[in-house]
Amino acid sequence: MEALLNVLVIGSGGREHALAWALAKSVRVSKVFVAPGNGGTAAAGGKIENVAIGHSKSDFSALVSFAHTQQVGLVVPGPEQPLVDGITDVFKKAGIPTFGPTSKAAHIEGSKAFSKDFMKKHNIPTAAYGNFTDYETAREFIEQANFDVVIKASGLAAGKGVLIPKTKSEALKALKSVMVDREFGAAGDEVVIEELLLGQEISILTLSDGYTVTSFPAAQDHKRAYDNDEGPNTGGMGAYAPAPVATPELLKTIHETVLKPSIDGMRRDGFPFVGCLFTGFMLTANGPKVLEYNCRFGDPETEVVLPLLDDSCDLAEVFLAAAEGRLDAVPLRFKNGYAATVVMASEGYPGSYPKGRTITFDKAPANTQVFHAGTKRDGDNVVTSGGRVLTVTGVSDSLQGALDCAYSCVKTVHFDGGFYRSDIGFRAIKYLHEAAERKTGLSYADAGVDIDAGNRLVDLIKPIVKATRRKGTDSDIGGFGGVFDLKATGYQDPVLVSATDGVGTKLKIAHDMKIHDSVGIDLVAMQVNDIIVQGAEPLFFLDYYACGHLDVEATRDFIKGVADGCLESGCALIGGETAEMPGLYAKGDYDVAGFAVGAVERTEILPRMQDIEAGDVLVGLSSSGIHSNGFSLVRKVVAHVGLDFHSVCPWDTSKLVGQALLTPTRIYVKPLLPLVHQRLIKGMAHITGGGFTDNVPRVLPKSVQAEIDASTWELPQVFKWLKKAGDIAADEMARTFNCGIGMVLVVSQDNVSAVVEALTASGEQAYVIGRLNSASGEQQGTAIVTNTDGW
Repeated sequence: MEALLNVLVIGSGGREHALAWALAKSVRVSKVFVAPGNGGTAAAGGKIENVAIGHSKSDFSALVSFAHTQQVGLVVPGPEQPLVDGITDVFKKAGIPTFGPTSKAAHIEGSKAFSKDFMKKHNIPTAAYGNFTDYETAREFIEQANFDVVIKASGLAAGKGVLIPKTKSEALKALKSVMVDREFGAAGDEVVIEELLLGQEISILTLSDGYTVTSFPAAQDHKRAYDNDEGPNTGGMGAYAPAPVATPELLKTIHETVLKPSIDGMRRDGFPFVGCLFTGFMLTANGPKVLEYNCRFGDPETEVVLPLLDDSCDLAEVFLAAAEGRLDAVPLRFKNGYAATVVMASEGYPGSYPKGRTITFDKAPANTQVFHAGTKRDGDNVVTSGGRVLTVTGVSDSLQGALDCAYSCVKTVHFDGGFYRSDIGFRAIKYLHEAAERKTGLSYADAGVDIDAGNRLVDLIKPIVKATRRKGTDSDIGGFGGVFDLKATGYQDPVLVSATDGVGTKLKIAHDMKIHDSVGIDLVAMQVNDIIVQGAEPLFFLDYYACGHLDVEATRDFIKGVADGCLESGCALIGGETAEMPGLYAKGDYDVAGFAVGAVERTEILPRMQDIEAGDVLVGLSSSGIHSNGFSLVRKVVAHVGLDFHSVCPWDTSKLVGQALLTPTRIYVKPLLPLVHQRLIKGMAHITGGGFTDNVPRVLPKSVQAEIDASTWELPQVFKWLKKAGDIAADEMARTFNCGIGMVLVVSQDNVSAVVEALTASGEQAYVIGRLNSASGEQQGTAIVTNTDGW
């Protein structure tokens, strides 16, 4: 039999009482010390015992000394302040396993500004925001904002530093109260101002050892003090779990798009998170978005999820496994049922409130538990000592049954001036009732196709698409086909040029990094660059987006990228298709294709084969990187050297590998069109799949061979790294990648200076990279690359 375990729980609230209660159930646990504890833990008896030591930073040494004396084998800090102050670091240094994040990891709650920047960096869905340390700048941001705002004190404010004004005037007053009047003290030295999100809120408590991610059932809290969500905000007046609105599909999405990326991101950023990560979500019409992170168990969420643990689940074993980095070896199991918690508060809360009022308890009903929060022992009595006094939890097979149990137990507790909300769970009961009424038969949504999501997407992208309008179209979408008036463009004798393409396996990196706009630019670039090499001006574009599950936000970002590419190339986005095909694509995966049409006057069509001759010069335009070809080999090389897309980029340490690889393809249309009209270019080759050796010959007559001198430009760092890391031969590089040259122009010797000067003036890097030589036999119409030794 394993040695018995002494546990030290740090804190004094309802959360700590619930943790001590759950830990004491473990057969391995001999003693649960609670420092300093409350009236409930003092009266609990059995394994639970209070310790008269606080949890401020000045108490840390006393806590460590006590832990050594009592042979504590596991420490569980409850509140956020000691975690931010570094209590885990202190116990780890003392060699005592601790279930809680280091001070660096706890910064995810300690600074809301830091947490918002973290979400942005790791593409975790959240509200639009700004961080401010200057009052005037923050005030100007609010005055110019075209959305309702939430104002948050960035530092720790005991759960009270979030203000939700209803008007711009209220927002400005709230900002002044935080930054000027210092209502929350130093916590308000920096503020986060973010877009107000609308929808239902849920909270998820996630356990992690820095790698493994496992979560409790989603809970739904009630922040307002009074029934019908009226009155001031509080720390929470009640909760229930599992929240019916958190469907299995939604929870899977949250795990894949938020929880796992958050834990992975913290580890990759150098502060692996060990402990309980509380994540608050708003379920918006555009999917779940993160409201906040907390670095510890929530309150009252803890009191509602711990009673749902299955009797076979040993919480002490789970916490110890997480602290020792082996959480994957100990499963977290739950009962099939519901729990509901009702908070009993002192009159006046969340403002000033009386203390010292005696609490009496009648016999509690079955399947209920009373957790103490703001209580203390006074002789033989338990008296009130805080605003939130007790949390009363009921467990049942149904949500209504759990609520009934909790409220029947509330009636057995008495103290003067106490109050509680009588409508805990009202949203869930309404949701369940409406769901039962709606469920009359199978729908398209049951098959995995969300028509409403598609409609939301169209509403989101209409203004994005509208911004690409040009002569010939107003870029309105929603009809059966895209309309373009060629006559309005002014062409006299036009020839239409079309192109279609995709982005290839570069999409796999976009999926993994959750960066979707850059591949939208890629999609446009691949086609408009193919159109300009014919001498044509791109006129309009249509996209096709196929997925297994329509993620509205991701799809909008992709289409925003498409629109940006269209604006950069001067063509209009006039339509497209979004296809949701569950079963054909895995959730989170998508594929894209595009179709572009351009026009060129008949006399300006390129290449002018009859004019291309030996002695002509090859001018190369620099690429922005790998562009959109060769990514199957790129991904192979990355894996071959033991990196992944979230590793620090070896050729650009300011970025992650995936971020660097997703640099979008350069679009060459606008710098080249004037040169085409001036007839300064005889032909062009877009360097895509096949590199120089396959693409340049496509514009050559049989009478010549292209000789490209690789010493005339420097091989970019990304290609140097790929060549070395993959041990790729120079010939293979030249026929697979663009190697730093994205477009090759055929120019007569007389026009080289004018072409290079014009391109340089337009912001392009242009190099004379070779020439055309007379050819015969097997050399005819081919391209060779020389002087690759420098690669």
